[in-house]
Amino acid sequence: MTLCYMNGKYAPISECHLPVTDMAIQRGAAVFEAIRIYDGKLFGMEMHLERFARSAEGAGIAAGNILPRLPEIFKAGVKMEGCPAEGLVRPYITGGDINNKGSFPEPRFFVLFGGINKTPEEERRRGAVLEPNRMERPFPLCKSINYLLALIPLGGGDKVNHESLYMPAGEITEAMTNNFFLCKDGKIITAPAGRVLDGVTRSVVLTLARENGFTIEERCPREDELPQADEAFITGTVNEILSVARVGNITIGSGLPGPVAAHLYRLFLSNIGRWLS
Repeated sequence: MTLCYMNGKYAPISECHLPVTDMAIQRGAAVFEAIRIYDGKLFGMEMHLERFARSAEGAGIAAGNILPRLPEIFKAGVKMEGCPAEGLVRPYITGGDINNKGSFPEPRFFVLFGGINKTPEEERRRGAVLEPNRMERPFPLCKSINYLLALIPLGGGDKVNHESLYMPAGEITEAMTNNFFLCKDGKIITAPAGRVLDGVTRSVVLTLARENGFTIEERCPREDELPQADEAFITGTVNEILSVARVGNITIGSGLPGPVAAHLYRLFLSNIGRWLS
């Protein structure tokens, strides 16, 4: 069951409704976060909330009265019956009913507490396959609900492990719901935060990598570097760290999960407690 906080109360999601007049439905005007629950505790909550505030500001949504209330709503919600000990907290702030030339002065908000579809071990052994998307992600610093432009390149086919990878003008920025990392010549290369959504898992992985002696190069990897790459991986709230086997028709390294991603994943799992609250 998914629990929902809306209009000042917690209730089953079936009892919570958003008016069809809301700008989230009319114009796709809404921002959200996805916060991982580990053993009943929230992972990276402060970083998620800071990014949530930036997203709302970037989208022109007046969220100043909502944001300070969220930590207590989260902490109470994860303790309630119906919220799993391992799952996701997903807060949304919508544009509400008023669109004042691109600003939204009367937003709505709700929070979902529910389970998570963890990455199966078979997928971890196989690695992800990413589909090239030749466009630049629109407004990458804003975590919007609108994923349509990333979904279109997938074509609706039955493709296992596929996700769009933004590759504008030969540069590689990020995947649809994950950050992208390329390993080449002893370096871990990833796009700088100013070009992509600054993922919470991305930030944690970069911290752990630097603490453990890895050389980090924050720049956009280039498409022509893919054939020479030793390995690649993506990071995100759901996948945590997942190796990439192929990008389009290009096999990455041996086509199997590589040692850098495996080592970082072990470090990630053993350090989760540092970011729990």
